[in-house]
Amino acid sequence: MNDQNAPVSPCAGPSQAPSHPAAAEFEAVLSHGAFMPLDQFGVIDAVGDEAASFLHGQLTNDVQHLDAASARLAGYCSPKGRLLASMLIWRAADTIRLLVSKELTAPVQKRLSMFVLRAKAKLADASDSVAVVGFAGDVRAPLAKLFDALPDGVHVHVAGPAGSLIRVPDAASRPRYLWIGPKALVQERLAGLDAELTRVSPGVWDWLDIHAGEPRITQGVVEQFVPQMVNFDVLEAINFRKGCYPGQEVVARSQYRGTIKRRMTLASVAGGTAEAADKSVNPGTELFHSDDPGQPCGMIVNAATSPKGGFDVLAEIKLAALEGGSVHVGSADGPQLAFQPLPYALPSEV
Repeated sequence: MNDQNAPVSPCAGPSQAPSHPAAAEFEAVLSHGAFMPLDQFGVIDAVGDEAASFLHGQLTNDVQHLDAASARLAGYCSPKGRLLASMLIWRAADTIRLLVSKELTAPVQKRLSMFVLRAKAKLADASDSVAVVGFAGDVRAPLAKLFDALPDGVHVHVAGPAGSLIRVPDAASRPRYLWIGPKALVQERLAGLDAELTRVSPGVWDWLDIHAGEPRITQGVVEQFVPQMVNFDVLEAINFRKGCYPGQEVVARSQYRGTIKRRMTLASVAGGTAEAADKSVNPGTELFHSDDPGQPCGMIVNAATSPKGGFDVLAEIKLAALEGGSVHVGSADGPQLAFQPLPYALPSEV
């Protein structure tokens, strides 16, 4: 069956509530440097002479002209232009790699494979054979022992015997890197890093991603957003000059007809009890405005424990809801959002 309308059905259980890193883990990133194994990500490998052209026709960004020194954000949409997945893509030798939310990796690989048809391309879930590690803070000296050169700009990719090192956007004014390499080799080298950097839990990376303003599509928000609703145009995750891909007409129409009335914002939710917050502050939880309690005005995209207590979130919301009143999680009398500036300007602010 090659039905473009077939849903992506996550093979994992429901999206997990945000984890609760200790205050010392956040402080390690902010005061010196830390690394964190990232088990919330999976990797899809695409190989074959036509792997690039195939993915170019499936994803929102340009894969055909992706060079070995670059990485790019991209989305995978349904025919209705709604995001099925978000990903970071790069070339590793003769392989194109896609870094995807772990719970969506297998179903996205399966769905993409349905449409390969006669193309000389093959996709495989490589999550069991590679490891993903995040670095944040003052980490250049330890990384220089793993790689001969370090990326000198955001989304620059450096390859070496240890795998791939990609600079990703700063968060909380701290530089960040992703290391993706063979699992056995990475696990062996990580033991040596413990003497130089603090090992922290992966929930710290989730918090950093939120403060970088980079959304991650997970199970709770599959098919909820046209890419511009989560700022993919601002993040250069959409190429409007490339050819067609599933949902392209909807995405282009939203861009050029000025119909983008919803955007993703950064906000915090004051802490109550951790147990109560875990039940309400999750991807996919609806938001309600004080002036219109009967209709949702937005949705939580991502959530992470804040070092200040409570949670920080990326929230997709009607722009009109930001003009006055208050916005609440789950219901009009739920926890209130306190909005913060994103680390980049939205088009209406330029």
